[in-house]
Amino acid sequence: MGSNYWREIEGKQAHDPLLIEKTNSNSNKSRSSQFKYVEGPVIVGAGPSGLAVAASLKVKDVPSVVLERSNCIASLWQLKTYDRLRVHLPKQFCELPFMGFPNDFPTYPTKEQFIQYLEDYANKFDIKPQFNETVAQAEYDCTLRLWRVKSVGLNGEMTEYVCRWLVAATGENAEPVMPKIEGIKEFGGSIKHTSLYKCGAEFRSKKVLVVGCGNSGMEVCLDLCNHDAKPSIVVRDSVHILPREMLGKSTFGLSMWLLKWLPMRLVDRLLLIVSWLILGDTSRFGLDRPSLGPLELKNLSGKTPVLDVGTLAKIKSGDIKVLPSIKRLKRHAVEFVDGKIENFEAIILATGYRSNVPSWLKEGQMFSKKDGLPRRAFPNGWKGECGLYAVGFTKRGILGASMDAKRIAEDIERYWKVEAKHNTTTFASSLLS
Repeated sequence: MGSNYWREIEGKQAHDPLLIEKTNSNSNKSRSSQFKYVEGPVIVGAGPSGLAVAASLKVKDVPSVVLERSNCIASLWQLKTYDRLRVHLPKQFCELPFMGFPNDFPTYPTKEQFIQYLEDYANKFDIKPQFNETVAQAEYDCTLRLWRVKSVGLNGEMTEYVCRWLVAATGENAEPVMPKIEGIKEFGGSIKHTSLYKCGAEFRSKKVLVVGCGNSGMEVCLDLCNHDAKPSIVVRDSVHILPREMLGKSTFGLSMWLLKWLPMRLVDRLLLIVSWLILGDTSRFGLDRPSLGPLELKNLSGKTPVLDVGTLAKIKSGDIKVLPSIKRLKRHAVEFVDGKIENFEAIILATGYRSNVPSWLKEGQMFSKKDGLPRRAFPNGWKGECGLYAVGFTKRGILGASMDAKRIAEDIERYWKVEAKHNTTTFASSLLS
């Protein structure tokens, strides 16, 4: 919509009793509040998903505002990941729209390389997020037919963004999951989530228990071994462990290629046969496989198979011990469900992350309040009602986010062209009448 139109609204809002009544109920807050009208969508989150949407809109000449609670883009990667982290999939499956990785990057870019790629991506598309703005609430105003997005700055200042479209891009990994473990206050040693783990050097020579056997838990165990710690890993559920590469190709890339020609269950069978030939029978080491194949399980539940980068060899050699579920914690000790008790000096929780959308988005149709994910499964979870969109919730990594980002940009562009150019007068008169 034209800038003159929005300037007119901005001038009138100061005298609009409806706006004043709804947003200035607290006089102390109202003195530090400001209102901003956004011509295009507001995107909440400046991770890879939010950047992908902003860039996809930019190439269509649709402006947007990106709000980010941290002080940098991709805060999960920059602030909450361990040093040895690499992109788990080959780089061609981790590209954002309209820009590939540099040719000289390795197949599996390092954490630093991936962050540099994202920084270059933001610069290329001139994406400048509003940093240190935590969205406290976003709600659709049926009277105004607009989204009202309230954010809080570092010093408690409130800003309300009013927009036609809202994109939730905070993703599946917004908040660390902290499990409830009996006796956690009694333990006395260090207990930290992997979001606070950087390097195994601080645990040298210490007995460390890693809780969780996903990719992060397995890699943290390997990192601890490489720094002369003595790690054990809690394996509570069955898990698929696959070699990162098969037959000279990445396992993921090979799987995607096979799925073009063969049904999923047959591909799963082939993957498991080759995995057995390369890795052996993992159940011998306390790592039972699920009854469903790795691709079918991923498709149905979103549970990602572990791509082994050397941890299994350490388990086979006895350098990493596999233990069952925890019953309770004691003073510098852990009691397991099989009755055994072992002493540990530290515990690292590789228990994953969850969505935080229900804490700030006030709507009940698109997102489940239980897990904060779209109710509709991929590929149909990207669009809601009244101009609401979601990106980064597909359980399909950056590839899934990039697909949804393009869909969102195309959808918004369609409205932008039709309604902004042809219905501006009608929309403005109905809004301000």
